[in-house]
Amino acid sequence: MTTLTGVSRAFSDDIAIDLGTANTLVHVVGRGIIIDEPSAVAAQMRGGERVILAVGSRAKAMYGKTPEPIELVRPLRDGVIADFVATEEMLRQFIKRTKTMTGFRRPRILICVPAGATPVERRAVYETALSAGARRVYLIEEPVAAALGAGLEIDGPTACMVVDIGGGTADIAVIRGGRVVQGRSVRVAGNAFDEAIMRYVRRRHQLVIGESNAERIKIEAGTALLQPNDRQIEIHIKGRDLKEGRLKTVVLGPADMADAIAGPVGEMAEFIQRALEDLPPQIADEVAARGIVLTGGGALLDRLDGALSERIGVACVVPQSPMHCVIKGTAAVLETLAERQHLLIGP
Repeated sequence: MTTLTGVSRAFSDDIAIDLGTANTLVHVVGRGIIIDEPSAVAAQMRGGERVILAVGSRAKAMYGKTPEPIELVRPLRDGVIADFVATEEMLRQFIKRTKTMTGFRRPRILICVPAGATPVERRAVYETALSAGARRVYLIEEPVAAALGAGLEIDGPTACMVVDIGGGTADIAVIRGGRVVQGRSVRVAGNAFDEAIMRYVRRRHQLVIGESNAERIKIEAGTALLQPNDRQIEIHIKGRDLKEGRLKTVVLGPADMADAIAGPVGEMAEFIQRALEDLPPQIADEVAARGIVLTGGGALLDRLDGALSERIGVACVVPQSPMHCVIKGTAAVLETLAERQHLLIGP
């Protein structure tokens, strides 16, 4: 009997998946994060049919480096599945790779979904994971997992609020006594910052830049709040001049960056403010006293916490490794699934 139990355990590893617009992370309980790659699929048209060539980092590496044209597909847009076939194949390959690395067959899988995902969208994620080889599939809202991953005490009598800022969506969860008091989602997040930079450069300098260039600018020099006596970080960017069609270079400084992304930062602040106003007064007071925790890759934007604090009037803080809060929290739920059933949501 002991041998059978040992064999059974060897083939029943649990997998946590943070299926994000920008990146997908896979965590195997007891082993840690084993996949952290772009949510991307490389595809090509052959004989009138789309053939998927690679997923993740391999897909991104292939783009623009082959003789035949390759399409780089982003299966998730604004936090939800935009291309079901590509998402299923990406999940299937990531799960297959996980099986190869760990040696198990049909795992239990817990997947994060945005707080505002519709029942149709949740069902799509659920069915995709099942068809990709899962034995059982569970779903949890991303900001709930993020709260756990950020080390918040969600079972206590005092309410806490987390805002998980991914690539496509910013998700809010207010949790009290282990229960979600409020969950909502807005499609203003990391991608919106990139798009705002693209629009700013186009409007101010008549220069066309791509998404990847805008993202690089955001990471290297982006800031949400301009402070007196700031160190003058300048970034030189090249693009195509709209009027003359030739390549030209412009220089952007901190003031440009704060101005460029002021729009989406203001939208995000308004979204959080409305969420606070919709809470019962006592819970809103508890959140204000504890502060708001910002997680996700979007929380890494320089001084976003300060800009939001200034606009909302409530302290916003960023924990260590905000990009890994969701996957850490998801893994924690999997490890104590029996006690955390109340945090799961239906497909």
